[in-house]
Amino acid sequence: MTDPRAAEPDDGARASALAPAGAAVAVDDEPAPAPPATRGPGRFVRAYGALEARLAEPRIRRRIEIGAPVAIVAIAAVARLTALGHPGILVFDETYYVKEGWSTWQLGYEGEWAEGSDERFQAGDPGGLTTEADYVVHPPLGKWIIGMAMAVFGMADPFWWRLPSALAGIALVGLTYAIARGLLRSVAFASLAGLWMAIDGFAIVMSRTALLDGILALLVLAGAGALLVDRRGSPARTVRALAERPRRILAAMWTRPWLVIAGVLLGAACATKWSGAVFLAAFGLWTVLLDALDRRRAGYRSPWLGTLLSQAPASFVLLVGPALVVYVASYAGWFDGGWGSQLMLERADLRWGGLLAWVPLGLQSLWAYHAQQLGFHVGLTGDHSYQSPAYEWLWLGRPTGFEMASSDAGTWWVTALPNLVVWYGGIVALGFLLYRFGRTLDRRVGFLLVAIAAGYVPWLAFPERTIFFFYAIVFLPFLVIGLAHALQVLVGPPRPPSTGSVSAGPDSPVGDARSRSTDGLGLADDAADDARPVDDAADASARLDADLAAAVPGPAARAATRTARDDVERRAWGWLTVAALVLASIAVALWFLPVWYGIELPSDLVRLRYWPPTWPGR
Repeated sequence: MTDPRAAEPDDGARASALAPAGAAVAVDDEPAPAPPATRGPGRFVRAYGALEARLAEPRIRRRIEIGAPVAIVAIAAVARLTALGHPGILVFDETYYVKEGWSTWQLGYEGEWAEGSDERFQAGDPGGLTTEADYVVHPPLGKWIIGMAMAVFGMADPFWWRLPSALAGIALVGLTYAIARGLLRSVAFASLAGLWMAIDGFAIVMSRTALLDGILALLVLAGAGALLVDRRGSPARTVRALAERPRRILAAMWTRPWLVIAGVLLGAACATKWSGAVFLAAFGLWTVLLDALDRRRAGYRSPWLGTLLSQAPASFVLLVGPALVVYVASYAGWFDGGWGSQLMLERADLRWGGLLAWVPLGLQSLWAYHAQQLGFHVGLTGDHSYQSPAYEWLWLGRPTGFEMASSDAGTWWVTALPNLVVWYGGIVALGFLLYRFGRTLDRRVGFLLVAIAAGYVPWLAFPERTIFFFYAIVFLPFLVIGLAHALQVLVGPPRPPSTGSVSAGPDSPVGDARSRSTDGLGLADDAADDARPVDDAADASARLDADLAAAVPGPAARAATRTARDDVERRAWGWLTVAALVLASIAVALWFLPVWYGIELPSDLVRLRYWPPTWPGR
C-alpha cells in the first residue's frame, strides 16, 4: 500500500522543518549536500554558539566570575611591581613628592632641602632635610601616602619610594573591573576594561612613578564607586518616602551612608590635588539631578522644586561635609610648623574681624595659604619641553617624557604613553557615548560622560597654563569603561533561550517561562529554572502546545529560529572584532614596553618608539 504522505508535493519542505537546525536533509534517497554551516564562516559561527552555550553553564560561569578579576589583578601586579626600583634615581616630579613624602613623616610638614639633596637622597642619605618649612603648592595627603613605605622600611631603596603608588595602581585596576561589572552587568566586558587598564602603558608608568596623580585617580574612582552604590538604593528610598511620609521622608533624605563614604573619598582626593574638587562638584550635581528624576518617577507633585529645597541641601551636607573634614584633617601636621601656619599669629593686621573673628587663627592662616597657592596655580605659565595643552590630549600631541639617559651602549626612556589601541579606541568610543546619551539618555552613559568631562574640560579653560598630559590619568578608567560599553553595544544582547533545536523567541510560548539573563558571552547574571511545575489542566495544555510548536514549528517559530541564528552570527563577528582589538592592544603593549619600563635599547630602536612619530617636533 502506498503511503499517502509520499505523494505530497511539499515533502521536502516538511522534512526540512522537522530536521534539527543546520542539519542536512535527504529527499527521495538522494544524498544531501553538506550544510553551509559546516564550511567557512558558518563553522566559526557554530563554534561560537557552542562556546557561548558552554560558558552559560553555572559551574563554568562561577569559575570565570572568580578567576577573571583575580587574573586581571595578578597581571596588574606583575606589570607594576617588576623591577619597581628601576630607575634608581628621582624621576621627573619625584624630586618633589618623594622627598616631601619623607619629610612629612619626619617633621609633620614639608621641610626644605639643602642644595644638592637629590644626589644625596638617591644615595640613601636624607641628611639634606632641614627643619625649615618649605613652600609647597599641593595638599599634603598624597605625600603622606607616598611616604608610608619609606616611614617603615627607610628610603635607601627606590622600591619603597614607589611602592604606595604601585599598590594604588593595582587597586585602580581592580576597582575599574568592579565598577565596570556593576555598570555593564557583564563579567566579559568588565574583564575587558580591567585587562586594558592592567596593560595600559599610561597607567603602568603612573603606577611606577611616585607622583600624586595616580593616587588621585584611585580616590576619585573609589568615590565614584561609592556614589554608584548609593544610587542602587535611591529609587527605593524615594518610593518609600512617598508611601510613608512624613515618617520616612527624613530617612530618605539623611540615611545614605554611601553618600557619606563618597564624601570621605572625594575629600581625600581634594586633599591630594585640588583637581579632585571638580569631581566632588560634578558628582554632587549629578546625584541631585538623579534624585529629582527619581522623585518625578515616583509621582511627587513638584519633584524639581522639592529636590532643590529638601534633598539637595541634605545631599550637600552628607557629601561635602565629610569631604571638608577630611581635607582640613590632612593638614594636621601643617598646623604645627608648616609654611605660613604662624602667619596670623605674627601678623595681627591680617586677622579676620567682625562676624569671622571667632575663626581660629590656624584656620585663618590656612585660608591665607590657600589664597597664595591659588595665585601660583593660575599664574603658572612657564615653558616646559613636555607641556601639553588639554586640546592636544585627544590625539596624544605630547605625552610626558619622565626620564631618559644615553650611553655608548644605547638609550633608555620612560614615557607616560598610553596603549595606542586603548586610548584611540576610547576616544572613538567617547564620540559614540555622546551620540548614545543624546539618543537614549542612558544614565550609565551619562555618568561616564560626567566623569570624563570633570577630568578633562576644566583644563581647556587654561590654554596658557603649564599643563601636562599625565593629568589625564584621573579619567582614564572611565574612558576605558566607556570603550568596553561601546563594544558591548556592538556585540549586542544574547540570543533568545532555546528549547530542543528551536530557539524560543518572542513568538514562542516557552520563551518567557525559560528566560535567562546573560551578558552576551553566555555569562549569566541570574540562573533560571528550566522547568516550571504544572498545576492544572490549563498549564498542561499550554506545555503540550509548546512541545508541539517545538516539534513542528510554525511560521513564527521558524522566523524566531532564523532571528536567533542571525543574532548568534552577529555576536560571533562582534566578538571576533573584540578579540582582534585585544590582540592588537597586547602587541602594542609589547612594542612600547621598553619606553614604559626604561629598558635600554640601541638609539635607533628607541627612536622607532617615539610617539607621535614626528617627535621631537617643538
